[in-house]
Amino acid sequence: MSWFKRVEKGIVTPTEQKKETPDGLWYKCPECKTVATMAEHKRLLSTCGNCNHHDRIDAAEYFDFLFDDGQFTELDADMHSGDPLHFVDTKAYPQRLVATEKTTGLRDAVRTAHGLSNGQGLVVAAMDFRFIGGSMGSVVGEKIARAIDYARQQRLPFLMISRSGGARMMEAGFSLMQMAKTSAKLALLSEAGVPYISLLTDPTTGGVTASFAMLGDFNIAEPGALIGFAGPRVIKETIGKDLPKGFQSAEFVLEHGFLDFIVDRKQLKQQLSDLLGMLRPTEAAEPVGAKLGQRAR
Repeated sequence: MSWFKRVEKGIVTPTEQKKETPDGLWYKCPECKTVATMAEHKRLLSTCGNCNHHDRIDAAEYFDFLFDDGQFTELDADMHSGDPLHFVDTKAYPQRLVATEKTTGLRDAVRTAHGLSNGQGLVVAAMDFRFIGGSMGSVVGEKIARAIDYARQQRLPFLMISRSGGARMMEAGFSLMQMAKTSAKLALLSEAGVPYISLLTDPTTGGVTASFAMLGDFNIAEPGALIGFAGPRVIKETIGKDLPKGFQSAEFVLEHGFLDFIVDRKQLKQQLSDLLGMLRPTEAAEPVGAKLGQRAR
């Protein structure tokens, strides 16, 4: 005997009256396939409550939870890239910039700001992968350099959140020059005794890894982040050998001594606060890294 019995047969619901689940209500983890509500996923700062997989988030989301009450002052918000090489691939570089700005609402691949984090002053530069793969062009380098200058002048700790595919090919040598410029600015910050923490997120590769991303007084990373210079496929083809399991993951890089620790995004703000409490900017010109006995850069 069935629990339910249809009394009327042939019931047809008109299309306009059919109920469908609205988009954006549920999140399915790409790693463990656990399903959760988007509200819960956002509450956990875009991490999986089951396996702790860290989804990629944009610069605005980092600013929202790192700065107290989401309040901050943005630096150089209206800076735009030029087209010094008149570069054209499938479309002209200026057209690509305009199209990307329209779809992302960003001016370029990094946003810089200052504000309070757990009551402590902090300058943050956060890269955004949505803008041409977070690639580093002249504007990215200039905005980071200016943020470092601001941190040095105001004697505020500097946090760099890296997420990038590397140098921007459309700017060629101009892009590569940003590696030297940002590294030089960080040397001045170190000489001033102002702390610099580098947070590497998924992915951090290419010229970004080869410059400012690995120059922190503390180099930290999110769990599972891809960190490297060349991609695994290129390395495998070059050396002609299979790569170890987990190669270029944050955990692999930590095990081989290139990171200081891995931090869960949900604990990031508090761990930064604790770390910066021990690394208050010093009045002396001795670099912070030297005081900590850090390895030479």
